Amino acid sequence: MDFNRIIQKLGICELNDMQMDAINAIQHSRNDVLVLSPTGTGKTLAYLLPLIQLIDPQSDDVQALVIVPGRELALQSDTVLKNMGSGLRSQSCYGGRTAMEEHRLIKQNRPQIVFGTPGRLNDHLDKRNIAAGSIRYLVIDEFDKCLEMGFQEEMGQLLGKLPALKRRILLSATDAEQIPRFVELGLTTRIDYLAEEHVSERVEIYQVDCPQRDKLDSLFALLCQLGDTQSIVFLNYRDSVKRTYQFLLERGFVVSQLHGGMEQRKREESLYQFTNGSANVLVATDLASRGLDIPHVENIIHYHLPQNEEALVHRVGRSARWDALGRTFFLIGPEEQLPIEVECENWLIEENAHPTIPSPHMATIYIGKGKKDKISKSDIVGFLCKKGGILPSEIGRIDVKDRYAYAAISTKKVNQVLQLVKGEKIKGIRTIVEPIV
Repeated sequence: MDFNRIIQKLGICELNDMQMDAINAIQHSRNDVLVLSPTGTGKTLAYLLPLIQLIDPQSDDVQALVIVPGRELALQSDTVLKNMGSGLRSQSCYGGRTAMEEHRLIKQNRPQIVFGTPGRLNDHLDKRNIAAGSIRYLVIDEFDKCLEMGFQEEMGQLLGKLPALKRRILLSATDAEQIPRFVELGLTTRIDYLAEEHVSERVEIYQVDCPQRDKLDSLFALLCQLGDTQSIVFLNYRDSVKRTYQFLLERGFVVSQLHGGMEQRKREESLYQFTNGSANVLVATDLASRGLDIPHVENIIHYHLPQNEEALVHRVGRSARWDALGRTFFLIGPEEQLPIEVECENWLIEENAHPTIPSPHMATIYIGKGKKDKISKSDIVGFLCKKGGILPSEIGRIDVKDRYAYAAISTKKVNQVLQLVKGEKIKGIRTIVEPIV
């Protein structure tokens, strides 16, 4: 399989040193592999590119399990593999939907690689929805996060159910000094790219002094100054996320939110709006600090100070991904101090300036048909251009799910499109098209 073709398809210029070392270790040795590398360095590709070379495409059996700490990373990793165009079949499994529904999808799709959370993978193995005897490769992505979330027992049970396992691949953004015995690593190749300086040199650090303990007005003024760049605002509590999200909405921002209390569908829509540029601001708990590959995030704003250095590293790692530049802002209240010893500049907020609220260039629409209706990305592009009267250049990211799809289109054309496609058919099928708000 041609690596160059795949990375070009994904829009990547070249692989970094960590990825090349990981690929060589996984593909050209029989050792287990431990990859330690900071957030945002491309660890998903580092294991997927060699893994697809090891899978037998002629077999319909599940040959590799990828354990992840949460549903977002399961979905995202599954999407990355599908976007690679390798021809391999995959499936994501996680809580929040019935195991019966996933079993039906597994039987229908016959995946060769399955991404999932430990509890859900155990469930499928116990019910023999996934045949344990065919699994040769096990990947534990964000291994440190899995341990932090208390999945030791579930992961230990899972590994005990894989009698034919050949290789183990562990990936972490923090140092794993001691690997628990249940992992049973054999001869191991350790690839360590963790530097002592955890915050990337490509991130500029600013302190924003807030005159009041309630920092909402200062946050609003800062976001107005940052213009139409993409910003993630981190808070420590879901109720604070809801309050801040509502405040910014009422002030006129197009904003997304993410926290653990949201339903899965709402999480997907919220992340999709931010990722495709339909929202300039994502307000989130630390749920958004790991396992999400969101490109082009210029600004990380700490409304609440991170609870420890590790949380700081993962938050800031959402910015300056690959070789990009980024900025991080600490909102410091009257009784707070900067949580790290680092050189930073003071960012002055123009409290009395007339605010200009940035508007996103794109808007997200929902289309009520998907893969199961034989609808593809090209079908959606054709539908929007022919029926909606817009140009291909006015269409952004398109994601096609099993029963529905999301598409980003120019904000200037969204009302026109919604009016023109009302009641129209896509590939001869009448469907719902509505805005995501």
